Amino acid sequence: MDWSTFLTPVFWTQLLASAVSLATPLILAALGEVFAERSGIINLGIEGMMLFSGFMAFTVAYQSGNIWTGVLLAVLTGALMSLLFAFMTITLRSNQTVTGLSLNFLGQGLAMYLYRTIFKITTETPRISPFQNIAIPVLSDIPILGDVLFNHSIFTYLMFILVPVGLIIIYRTRFGLRLNAVGESPQTADTLGVSVARIRYGCMIIGGALAGLAGAFFSLVELGAYSDSMVNGRGFIASALVIFGRWDPLWTLGGGLLFGGIDALQNRLQVLGSPIPSNFLQMTPYVVTILALLIGRRRKAPAAMGIPYVRK
Repeated sequence: MDWSTFLTPVFWTQLLASAVSLATPLILAALGEVFAERSGIINLGIEGMMLFSGFMAFTVAYQSGNIWTGVLLAVLTGALMSLLFAFMTITLRSNQTVTGLSLNFLGQGLAMYLYRTIFKITTETPRISPFQNIAIPVLSDIPILGDVLFNHSIFTYLMFILVPVGLIIIYRTRFGLRLNAVGESPQTADTLGVSVARIRYGCMIIGGALAGLAGAFFSLVELGAYSDSMVNGRGFIASALVIFGRWDPLWTLGGGLLFGGIDALQNRLQVLGSPIPSNFLQMTPYVVTILALLIGRRRKAPAAMGIPYVRK
């Protein structure tokens, strides 16, 4: 392995650009989960939601020939799956952890079964033309920074827009005020006339829609195809990222870019023929996830998170 490669500007430009791209689905899914957990709901079914939404995105785009239709169906699929989860946990007050894991298995199982039913099992994998990177005029010509930040797919640009939008909604709007109140003290919020169920349902729909969008990234941007392993645990990483990011959109963005950078680095090291075993490199993002959970334990979670609300 030629270690001098690490000293070249090209290496670092490609590494950072890859980090931003790999962070995109993590941040989108985690941003949606920030809304859910701030309202008091923990959704561990993000992995299944992302995979099934990604499957729907690819299937619809492949059958219709319109890639944007696939994006729309992915968002709707994520929202509908989150509504199912919300009905079980908010209306029926089932255990959130068990329900989330069940939703995870449901999404994965449905995606695998329906893919094989629709496309059959052949030696040739069905593919579509994925979203291409869009170079922003003038800004993309800036040395290093242009390739790192201004030459990505529409999903990445949307991610950078949604983070400040999330900040404004959570901290500067009436909905955000009610959202935070419901997550900290649903009894107090209910006494003041705030519908706890309505706020939590709304946050779950937001979370599901963004998880669906994150799932579409894998099939419509990264692969241009469907794969059972395309999400590969990133739904759980997104859940950990919420804790690492202090339930805050801006901190979540920073954490997501850090996770993306670690993932991009291990990919580059494998390509360059690193003497470190590939299996060890592949587990690096998940080791960092465990460390993030340990660090996140020091942060104060919303007081009512994971606790079903029963009106007295």
